[in-house]
Amino acid sequence: MEINKKTFDILELLSNNSNYSQREISNELGISVGTVNKYVAEMTQEGLVCDGKITKKGLNALEPYRVKRAVFIAAGFGSRLVPITLNTPKPLVRVNGKRIIDTLLDAVVAAGIEEIYIVRGYLGEQFDQLTYKYPMIKFIENPVYNEANNISSASCASYLLKNAYVLEGDLMLYNPKLIKKYQYHSNYLGIKCETTDDWCFKVNDKGIIKKMAIGGTKCYQMVGISYWNETDGAKLVGHIKSVYQSPGGKERYWDQVALEYFIDEYDVYVRECQFEDIVEIDTFNELKKLDKTYDL
Repeated sequence: MEINKKTFDILELLSNNSNYSQREISNELGISVGTVNKYVAEMTQEGLVCDGKITKKGLNALEPYRVKRAVFIAAGFGSRLVPITLNTPKPLVRVNGKRIIDTLLDAVVAAGIEEIYIVRGYLGEQFDQLTYKYPMIKFIENPVYNEANNISSASCASYLLKNAYVLEGDLMLYNPKLIKKYQYHSNYLGIKCETTDDWCFKVNDKGIIKKMAIGGTKCYQMVGISYWNETDGAKLVGHIKSVYQSPGGKERYWDQVALEYFIDEYDVYVRECQFEDIVEIDTFNELKKLDKTYDL
């Protein structure tokens, strides 16, 4: 059963908490109460909702949009976090007692995503420690992590990218609600900002990413968490291979495949988040600011 985006958004919200009032739905989704009333009435008539609660039919309508797996890109050295990363892969560095990657893994598990893959390379055997807490994890080895950019990790896992989150393993996630059980279309997390010197997106009036660049104004700063639906995930297999095998392809970032080299073949939406939701710790000084135990 195919549903429109507003119906999806309301059902997805109700799937987490059936006690939302229509005004609360309005506030959460940023749409008018009148629009909520209209859609809830239609969904009630269709049997998707009953007395403001999602029904079994409503849950079945969400099922085609369920996220099937999460793929973590975690093979790199993390050179900007030296000296800590001389002995520990960056995703396994502890911040205030918790491993960086655990903030993401906990959110993935809480969302009911059972297939979890980690592409590892540098000091890869250290990731084995994760299986004590997360026994469902499967590892994918990247043998060329030290001679290629993260496109090599995406290449190792390209066959898994349908209905999948792709997450950079070195992000500190403070808002686990960003990892949802259901996703409507392919998307990238981005933080709306006036200006940035980081990787960023320009979007059209529908919220579809039309350009990726380093630095920009009135744009969305890129966050390394994305979701790829079945159709786009299938296309990525060939497109990643094509870019990776092209001259200079090993030097590319995997994100450039869909958002630069083949951008006309994808409709990837920006999914807005805030600076306080997620942090990438780029340098040892930034780590010391977050965790004073490193400030020795």
